[in-house]
Amino acid sequence: MRLDEAEVHARVDDILDAHEGLEGPLLPILHAVQEAFGHVPLDSLPRIAERLNLSRAEVHGVMSFYHDFRTRPHGRHVLKLCRAEACQAMGGDRLAEATQARLGIGWHQTTADGGVTLEPVFCLGLCACGPAALVDGRVVGRVDEARLERILEEVRA
Repeated sequence: MRLDEAEVHARVDDILDAHEGLEGPLLPILHAVQEAFGHVPLDSLPRIAERLNLSRAEVHGVMSFYHDFRTRPHGRHVLKLCRAEACQAMGGDRLAEATQARLGIGWHQTTADGGVTLEPVFCLGLCACGPAALVDGRVVGRVDEARLERILEEVRA
């Protein structure tokens, strides 16, 4: 679904106005924009940069540094698989491959039905319980293919 450009600009301007005078406003503004649209529309970045007297590169750098900012809408459910070394050592790579094959998508993609978005995450802090996943904000440890299948059935029900 394509957002109306005028609506995006109007809502972003409202968010920018609400954060006027705030010290270090970029992160709160990006969070508010993502809250408003479910993602940060790329065409909002130049507007944000201009109002904050930042370069487009600075704003883009912040967007790309923080993995929770999205430039596209996500599915109804977000599945994040840990890609850190401890989880990889416990079978995380096999789990990632099986998940991508099961869903028919790659990283940062959403299933055709809009049900699940698959994202990599680098360390969930469950190193002793790897491989780990984050399902709609809920941390799950010791994920194997069978447990993953149950998780996917649960979120797709």
